[in-house]
This record gives sequence, C-alpha cells and structure tokens, in this order.
Amino acid sequence: MAKSATKDRAGAGESAAGLAEGEALPESYEAALAELDGLVARMEGGSLSLEESLAAYRRGAALVRFCQQQLEKVEQQVRVLDGETLRPVPLNTTDSAAGGDDDL
Repeated sequence: MAKSATKDRAGAGESAAGLAEGEALPESYEAALAELDGLVARMEGGSLSLEESLAAYRRGAALVRFCQQQLEKVEQQVRVLDGETLRPVPLNTTDSAAGGDDDL
C-alpha cells in the first residue's frame, strides 16, 4: 500500500514531460545528458541525504524521459527525410579486412 501512495504523491505534481512543477526543461538533449551525468556522479558519490537522493532520482528519471522523447523526435525526422525507407548498414567487415577496398 505504501508504494502506491508514494507513487500517487510523486505523480501528482509532475507535468506531462515528467518534471515537477517549477523545474525547467533542459535547453537540448546535450544539456539534459550533461545534467544527468552530474546527477549520477553526485548519487554515486554517496554524499547525498535520503531526501536529496530521492529528488535526484526523480529529476534523473525525468531527464531520461526527456532524452528519450528527443531521440524519438529525431528518429521520426530521419524517417521523413529518408522517405521511411531506412536500410540497415551492412556489417560485412570481411571484405575490408581482406583488402577489398576496390569499391572506394
């Protein structure tokens, strides 16, 4: 029961992007990733209190969601630009390793 009550309270003050009210969205994917790296370093350092760790975890989860959304947007743009015919890159490295550079 305690878990669901905590989850309900945690979700009550969050926006659609998963950030608590008053917390700004990062400017870019790179800014979000840099902030996330800093949060992880602080959490791994072990100097945060329990409350600070929880707040850092929540912010980190929101940043991860933001990054995922940004990546999905870019993937969609690539599909549009490529005519939705994305093709896998051939992973046949035996030709280049055996001196098959004639195609260049």
